[in-house]
Amino acid sequence: SPLTATLLMSILAAVLGSLQTGYQTGNVNAPAKIIEEFFNMTWRSRHNDSMSDHSLTFLWSLTVSIKDFGALLGSLGVKILADTFGRRNSILIVNALSVLGACLMFLSKASVSFEILIIGRLVFGLFCGLVMSLNPLYIQEVSPTELRGAFATLNQVSFASGIFLGMVAGLDMVLGTQKYWALMFSLSLIPALLQYAALPFCPESPRYLLINCGKENQAEVALRRLRRISDKVLNELKEIKEEASHSQSRVTLREFLKKRSYRQPIIIVLIINMGSQLSGFNAIINYSTKMFSKSGFEEAKYLTLGVGAVNVTFTLVAFFLVERAGRRKLLLSGFLSLAACNLLMTVTDSFLHIVPDLRSLQVLVVFFLISAYEVGPGPISWFIGAELFDQPARPIAMAFTSMLNWGGKFLLALLFPPLLKVCGAYVYLVFVAVALLAFSYTLLRLPETKGRTFDDIAAEFRGAEGIPLYNKSDFNTFT
Repeated sequence: SPLTATLLMSILAAVLGSLQTGYQTGNVNAPAKIIEEFFNMTWRSRHNDSMSDHSLTFLWSLTVSIKDFGALLGSLGVKILADTFGRRNSILIVNALSVLGACLMFLSKASVSFEILIIGRLVFGLFCGLVMSLNPLYIQEVSPTELRGAFATLNQVSFASGIFLGMVAGLDMVLGTQKYWALMFSLSLIPALLQYAALPFCPESPRYLLINCGKENQAEVALRRLRRISDKVLNELKEIKEEASHSQSRVTLREFLKKRSYRQPIIIVLIINMGSQLSGFNAIINYSTKMFSKSGFEEAKYLTLGVGAVNVTFTLVAFFLVERAGRRKLLLSGFLSLAACNLLMTVTDSFLHIVPDLRSLQVLVVFFLISAYEVGPGPISWFIGAELFDQPARPIAMAFTSMLNWGGKFLLALLFPPLLKVCGAYVYLVFVAVALLAFSYTLLRLPETKGRTFDDIAAEFRGAEGIPLYNKSDFNTFT
């Protein structure tokens, strides 16, 4: 079996970072009104006057979205950290930002300062942008080819599980109360400390050691810990050396943007990630409680919990499907389903005031939208960049992926409430158009990467400089 105890421990220790990210994404939804009251109370204690509804809405949108803006900034540091300190050590370094961010959020209530809460979420956002790129990078480089996609999907499973745990913690019967909401924000410290306890005992990426550092002996030792079987170690070591012979030692940002063999992968990553982030998923995750309340559901927070449960369930489905169905099929079916769901969201939201019973259909559509996202575009958009680029370009590709993901989340978190007020139900048509664009480009340009070595995938683009992929008969693009 390609699965060893060291490999499993390495993967599970790494994904504790995405668990923290998911938790701090899901916990702000249900206790929104309680935290808004804290904002108002703080403002009154300073100015002897209540905050206007407009200011309160803006401040809450900023609080929700500032984490994603911090993540966008954090993405800029991925290449420097990953190439300087290695994949595993970089994850350990950035974990300190998670600890600091959680502590600041916890202290915001005691200090009676909503500014500290916002700064804490910004600092935690820096961690999110770094770890959600470093995790897939590390996981893909330590995983065997036949399990690479499944293990990379575990990063999204952990993220979705964190969102669900955050939703549960945010309920008023758990920690989403006036007394305990600050404690709720601090609970991400638990997986952060567990990661510090486990990850130092896991090996560094063998590819980083051999290709980036030229340390063949250390790379072999790391591979033996991860694989155990000598034949597998020797074969993989040979494959890594082959990739190294076709790669530059380093790639600058300018070379990354100018090199013709990177051009198609860059556009593919751009389209897939924007299609994923502008799919409507993030709007539902951030604002589902308000959405369901507006539709007339008295216990909207429990429906939001249902959203979290569906989210986790279908990331697990993706985990089992990604190495069987392949990346292309899951992305294509996912984007097409997202377009259909957003079209139905437009219809149900438009006629909800005329036919109130449509609210039950709206809930079903939301659940289908979440499942369509998590079976394909959700997990795959995070790791496809690591598969399409060679070793020197991979950290830049993951930084680019992270910037697109978090940039899309930030814009949506900040702009969705005002857009919904201006456009009403028709805002979902924007998501329909983006999903159809992503479907079309994926259909025409994305090669299947399932079961193929990094060098095999990179060779397809090396030989394709200036040639459309689908016109080249000897490419393994659609198989």
